[in-house]
Formats: sequence, structure tokens, C-alpha cells
Amino acid sequence: MPVDRLSALDVAFLCLEGENTPMHMGAVATFRPRRELEPQKIVALLAERAAGIPKLRRRVRSGLPLLGGAQWEDDPRFDAVNHIGVSKLCDLYEPDPLAEFASHWMAESLDLDAPLWNLQLVTGLPDGEFALLVKFHHALTDGAGAVELAFRLLDEVSVPAQRDHGRRVPGPRSPLRELRDGATAAISQAAASAGIASAVLRAARPYPISPTVTMNSATRRLGLVRIDLADVRAIRKAHGGTTNDVVLAVLAGALRDWMINRGQRADARSLRALIPVSLRGREAERAGGNVLSGYLCDLPVELDDPLDRLRAVRTAMERNKQAGPARGAGAIPILANQVPPGVHRLATKVAGRAAPLLFDTVVTNVPLPGIPLSLGGARLREVYPFVPLAPHQSVGIAVSTYRNSLHIGLQANGQAVPDVGSLADAVTKSLAGLYQRSL
Repeated sequence: MPVDRLSALDVAFLCLEGENTPMHMGAVATFRPRRELEPQKIVALLAERAAGIPKLRRRVRSGLPLLGGAQWEDDPRFDAVNHIGVSKLCDLYEPDPLAEFASHWMAESLDLDAPLWNLQLVTGLPDGEFALLVKFHHALTDGAGAVELAFRLLDEVSVPAQRDHGRRVPGPRSPLRELRDGATAAISQAAASAGIASAVLRAARPYPISPTVTMNSATRRLGLVRIDLADVRAIRKAHGGTTNDVVLAVLAGALRDWMINRGQRADARSLRALIPVSLRGREAERAGGNVLSGYLCDLPVELDDPLDRLRAVRTAMERNKQAGPARGAGAIPILANQVPPGVHRLATKVAGRAAPLLFDTVVTNVPLPGIPLSLGGARLREVYPFVPLAPHQSVGIAVSTYRNSLHIGLQANGQAVPDVGSLADAVTKSLAGLYQRSL
């Protein structure tokens, strides 16, 4: 039976894990049931479906410390019910009680000796709605993979079959050709890794210190921002670009206002975002849960005019796309995957402390299917994703589009950003400013 090993990048996410740096991604999804909710039935349904997903039954077994490798193994004591909790919102006097509850739940680290996921069913929402809170460790999967796992927990839907475009199945190759191709790939990989490493060194910005750098903290504050997708489309129609370009420009405006309100200079320098890029389907997938690269994009917080910010973002993202996701300093996940796992165990925490030299925040787009989804017959209404905070960074941002809405999940260091609501309000204000310029 083949051994299912964690990739070097998966091990890197495990090595970044700490009391103040939990490395799980998450989501808050809300549902509207058709009839009175029976929580235990939903728990039983989730447990049954989770038990049928092999990836959710496995835990990490580490290899020898000096070698640093790790592999997945079935947990002999696995019981899906142990990974699913139930809570009821009681303090409805909070400005956003669901976000308040989720903030505390998201701050709790996963047990690294057990399968790396947890679910929390939350009842007591207005109009009889309920929420499902989700945690998947980044060592288990990346954002696109997390969507695939979560999709299997929901009610079954009919998905159009993918067409087979007649891709030719390669025939057997001679040993000489195998040797030649292997040597060529190794040389190409070494050259690509050297190119990425060189780009990382050139992109590092030791001075001035990023205005978002902070001490790591075990507390988290979550913000939930819903945007009408029609507004984003109107901006695109008026000024061009992609939905992602518009979102990045809106976030740049929000971060600018947020910095100014905190008494910081927004014109000292741009804030730089690491934008993860999924490589699933673009190439032969590597072993492991994460199939990632990334782009670096300067968020022009120094620009006052919303249209100038949008133009700057479009130019930066076009440059990234022309170079491709396998080149440049943003491709650090690819570089990390070429490093032996033992090196990650020795050096990843040290390298993590240097993250603010390369980027100030992470902005990730989590793809969701554009079809109606449900859980136990209850209709899915909203999905707010959350990306783990990089070491010493104040805020991470995740975005998902579902049906006619765009949902933005803000995850902030609770000590550095005690009032994440001000940043959430700044997002709404920034969108309104860009929309007004598009009429």
C-alpha cells in the first residue's frame, strides 16, 4: 500500500503552528431552514458525511525529527461526532453576536494529534437561521481543496459532468527517456527555484517597518462584510478589469481609511498583499494537500482617488498574470515545496518572522460553485471564508462569491485590531466611493 506523505509545503504549515499562530483556515456559513431546526439531526447528518470522506479520518504521523517527514494515517479512535460541536447564541446584544462567537471559536487551535478539522453548529440566529462554522488546517488542504471537502458535507446536487476533451494517454516510455526527462525536470526545477529565491530577496523591504506589523497574539477578531455583486459588476462595466481587481481596489481604499483613522500615514508606502493562486487543474498536481503559488500585489493605499487605485491594481495584476504564477516572489509556496521537510522543521518559524518584509497581508479568493446549496434541506445564504494570519501581521482577508453576493471575511489579531468593525465599515465605504465614480 503506497504511503501518503505530506508535501514539504504541508509540513511547512504544520511547522508554523504555534499557540499564537494557529494555521487553520475557516468559514462561517449561514442557512435558512424550511422547518423548525433539529440540531442533533444536522449533527448526525454531518457526522455521517464526514465519516465517508477518507481525508477527514486521517491524522498526521511524524517521521524521525532529523528527517522531518510526515505521513497521513487513519486515526484508530476516529469518531466524526467528536469533531462537531453545538452552541446557541445567547448574548444577542452584541453588534454582531455571530461574529463575536466565531472570533473566540476561530482562535482555538486544532489538536495536531487528531484529524485536523472541526465543525461547530450555531443556533439562535434571527428568523430561525443557523450557522455552520468550519476549520480545516492548512496542512490538510488549501482553499480550493477546503471548498471541495465542505461541498461533500452539504446536500447532494447534480453537477454537470466534465467533458473529456480527448486528452491522449501517454504510452510507456523507455528507461533512457525516463532518465533524460527526469534530469531535465530536475535542472528546470532547480533553475525555477533559484529564480524564485532571487525574486524573494529582491522584493524584501526591510525599511520602513510595515505599519501593520504587530506582536503575535492568541486572540482573534472576525469581521463579516457582505457586498452586492451587482455593484462590483457595475464598476467593472464602467472601468474594466476583473472582479478580483475591483475587490483589491476596494480593499486598498478600506485599508487606507483604516490606517488614517488609527493615526498612521497612508502615503508612506503601499501595503503589499500576498494573493494565493491555486494550481489545481493547471498542471500535474503535486502530492500533498496544498497545490499553491501566489502573486504579490501592492495595494495603493497612498492614492486618494478610488479610480487611481483601481488603475494601479489592474496594472499590477496584469503584470503578475503575464509573468505567470510559477515565477516571481509571490511563488514562495512553490519554493517552499522544494525544501526538504527537515529544513522546514528547523527554519520555518524563523522564516515566518520575516514574512512582514515581503508582504503586509494575505488576500485570498475562495471559489464557490454558482449553484444553490443546502444542508439538511436548509438553504445556504452566506459564506464568509477566513485565512490564517501570517506571523506578526494584523489582518488577513478572504473573499468568496456566492450567488448574487460577495462575502468578505476579515480575520484580525485581537490585540492589534480590537475593533475590526471599523475596518468592516471602511470596506463598505470604499465600495460606495468607487461605485459613485462609476455612475
